[in-house]
Amino acid sequence: MKQNVRELALDGLVQVEKSGAYSNLLLNNLIEKSSIDKKDVGLLTEIVYGTIQRRDTLDYYLQPFLRKKIELWVKVLLRLSLYQMLYLDRVPERAAIHEAVEIAKRRSHKGIAGLVNGVLRSIQREGVPSLDEIKSPEKRLAIATSHPEWLVKEWIEAYGIETARQMCEVNLLPPVPTARVNVTKASVEAALKMLETEGIQVKRGDLSEDAIQIEKGNVAHTEAFQEGVLSIQDESSMLVARALDPEAGEIILDSCAAPGGKTTHIAERLGGTGKVISLDLHPHKVRLIQQQAKRLQLENVEAKALDARKVQEHFEQESFDKVLVDAPCSGFGVIRRKPDIKMGKQKEDSERLANIQLSILEKVAPLLKKGGRLVYSTCTIEKVENEQVIEQFLQSHPEFEWDTTVKERLPKAVHPYVVEGGLQILPHYFATDGFYIACLRKKV
Repeated sequence: MKQNVRELALDGLVQVEKSGAYSNLLLNNLIEKSSIDKKDVGLLTEIVYGTIQRRDTLDYYLQPFLRKKIELWVKVLLRLSLYQMLYLDRVPERAAIHEAVEIAKRRSHKGIAGLVNGVLRSIQREGVPSLDEIKSPEKRLAIATSHPEWLVKEWIEAYGIETARQMCEVNLLPPVPTARVNVTKASVEAALKMLETEGIQVKRGDLSEDAIQIEKGNVAHTEAFQEGVLSIQDESSMLVARALDPEAGEIILDSCAAPGGKTTHIAERLGGTGKVISLDLHPHKVRLIQQQAKRLQLENVEAKALDARKVQEHFEQESFDKVLVDAPCSGFGVIRRKPDIKMGKQKEDSERLANIQLSILEKVAPLLKKGGRLVYSTCTIEKVENEQVIEQFLQSHPEFEWDTTVKERLPKAVHPYVVEGGLQILPHYFATDGFYIACLRKKV
């Protein structure tokens, strides 16, 4: 018997709320383990991501219609039903309400079913409260775009209200799926043709010369992907290896590497020469790097389970030509892709992460040869984790300086955003992930 798509969405959303499960991993798990009809996978995905993405807005709309405290699953059921009523044109309101009431009947007693019916029908009749009633501009933007108010205030302070608004609004749009072509196996043109013959609608990327954008279809299910012609990666992220600029025969350290997108990109650009030593703290994540390298048929990747803060115990000083620190971060640049990142994080998290980031830089710095290049990157837009970390590092390490040649290696489209050797891409610039890249050089 096929499972009910909305009931499955409810189970998943309750898990996200209770245990902080990652929505993308949870969704894959739900689809694999359920007997959901294939044609319903798109609806399930949209309900789960959309409800998480709009959670605070939905709660604001529901609040006046809730007279008393309700159980978590009932609140989540109301959220996902209201999401369909307000944001999904293809789902008739009556169908969303009917399904919600039926789920409530199966899960509880008539009283709960009556409450669900009453709340949703009242909203259908009266409409939702206006956001204009919120006097504070910061709070209004936070509720309208369902971002934590502290984070919106921080972005307004750092970038101004108009930029903060653009970032918040772009985070509500579905991300553009992109892939990187493994140029050791195929040209971009050849990869585009391969995918088109498999029924995938694709075009060249906007930012990275080895990128393609997927307009329709799932590349992960193609022969081209299985044969190692492609890796799924965001275009902003593809600029990291370009900033590092691996050259034939070099030995390169990728100190925080899982799941291996940048490691494999570096290995591809080495053209089968040299070596990438690829580290991650967790053995199960190291296996992901190894799997990627094997699928892409890259033999110049060596992955190890190791805390980047302990590298000096395992490697000689000045033993690497180039070093990448793709640091663990708050991930606020990828909210569009992972909307649950907005939930449960606090300002202190960024400050705690900044200490870890600086500590990793301190430990890897002696391993770089004189004249070598160090690239630091994150998928966040928090200055405390980006510019401020690099400023602190440069102050305490006079043997390093900005590598201002980075501009020559990056696409012209990002040149206006390069300051000295640093680049901050905000998510609304190119509809890509928000990303920070800093390029440093160790003085000779």
